[in-house]
Amino acid sequence: MTDYYNKLSQISEASYNPDVKAWRFRVKVHRVYPLYSSVTNRVMPFYSYVLVDEDGCKMEMTVYGDYESFRGLENKEGEWVEIFRVGVERSYVGFNATNSRFRLTASPLTQVRMIDPLNNRLFMDFKNIHAIPHMSHRERNYPIDTIGVVFNTEARFDDPARPTVIFYIRDNIDIQIKCVATGKQAYVFRDGLENVEGRQVIVTLKMWNWTKTFTKIIYINTYLFDPPDLWLETEGGLSDFRFNPRLTEVEDFRQSLLNSDPYVQKYGIEGLV
Repeated sequence: MTDYYNKLSQISEASYNPDVKAWRFRVKVHRVYPLYSSVTNRVMPFYSYVLVDEDGCKMEMTVYGDYESFRGLENKEGEWVEIFRVGVERSYVGFNATNSRFRLTASPLTQVRMIDPLNNRLFMDFKNIHAIPHMSHRERNYPIDTIGVVFNTEARFDDPARPTVIFYIRDNIDIQIKCVATGKQAYVFRDGLENVEGRQVIVTLKMWNWTKTFTKIIYINTYLFDPPDLWLETEGGLSDFRFNPRLTEVEDFRQSLLNSDPYVQKYGIEGLV
């Protein structure tokens, strides 16, 4: 007999029943966000998980207890798990990590176990470059996935303690944003670009932090500010980037560049690898 699993994509207003507390899913741990105490400003043993099923449907689950079955799951980002005896409720009003109208609710009875990968698909939540400066304050607390064509790269390896690669990416309507890769990611980015030097390359950034600073100018006892300097930067081991991954979104972006970008039309773009 084949085990029965629900899918996140099956949960709808028509199928939702608040009395059902024993849903069962096979999902990938897409992202993990630690929750902080507003009193102690320390990480509590509670985490918010963004889960994604094999169809690409995403849903959030927050665990508010130090449940034994969830211990160590915060270190399993990118792994596939089976979660059963879990509840479903409507999402709270306000910002949510996914667009779903529902969220999963764990309890001490909820069980989690690791399973074999269902597929090799890479899931990302792309934010348009032109939308990044206009994000809300709450959105800025979450890492960003975005996609763009690379140009104007600068490497700084004179300080061994903080190697840095600064590069810019732009979209198909010529909106650009600065990106800063530091530490090990700086070397990986530099080495990766060496293989495609002289051609335009698409890069997808996964879980990069949003940073914004103002420069203050004193003018006749009056404080003025230059336009804010906005960029994306890596954050520890969470951030990642990939050159031309096999994603539908990447191929769609590549085609839009071929149709609209004069530089790409003249010199071409690196194909999928």
